[in-house]
Amino acid sequence: MGLIAFYFRIFAKQHALSYAQLWTKFSIKGFQRICKISIEIQGKEFLPKNSSYIIASQHQSAFDTLVWMNLVPRPAYIMKKELVRIPLVGPMLILAGMIPLDRNGGTKALKNLIANCKEAVDDQRQIIIFPEGTRTQYGEKAKLQAGVVAIASQLNLNIVPVSTNSGLHWGRNAFLKKPGTIYITLHSAITDLKNRKEVMSSIEEKWNNSLN
Repeated sequence: MGLIAFYFRIFAKQHALSYAQLWTKFSIKGFQRICKISIEIQGKEFLPKNSSYIIASQHQSAFDTLVWMNLVPRPAYIMKKELVRIPLVGPMLILAGMIPLDRNGGTKALKNLIANCKEAVDDQRQIIIFPEGTRTQYGEKAKLQAGVVAIASQLNLNIVPVSTNSGLHWGRNAFLKKPGTIYITLHSAITDLKNRKEVMSSIEEKWNNSLN
């Protein structure tokens, strides 16, 4: 991906996102065929009709960082800043419109994050965020980061919570993958953003209901 991306970085910057989507599409297809994985998506009807919104997904696997590239029209992932330093790939992530976050940057980092998300929304992008902040095991509970609520309330965006069982088939640090079905479940959008704690609790509640 990184080597071919040189062409897009020099001659076709406007097609960077399309190239990234094509690469991830083939990666997911290869994952399904080689590892005998099927993917079932539930609740697509909960996606808002307007062009921009926030997908607040559980994060159990590298799979989660790939699959949304082709599930929404123009994704913009919020990613840890360290990924920008990956040779070849890092510059392409920025060119494709992904949003780096300095997790140790405090209030200044949050302000920059919201400003970058506003640019993405103005460009009719859909924000993909993993509120747990890191990959977790399937069924494991992690404290959610409040940044998702700050972004949503500042930019007036609906939050669509998404649960998954991807960690059962592609572990957080596993090389070997396990055959089976990965379920991606979209839940009804959260539109009332007045109370931060209630929004966070609502995300967790919707996630937890999918485990029952």
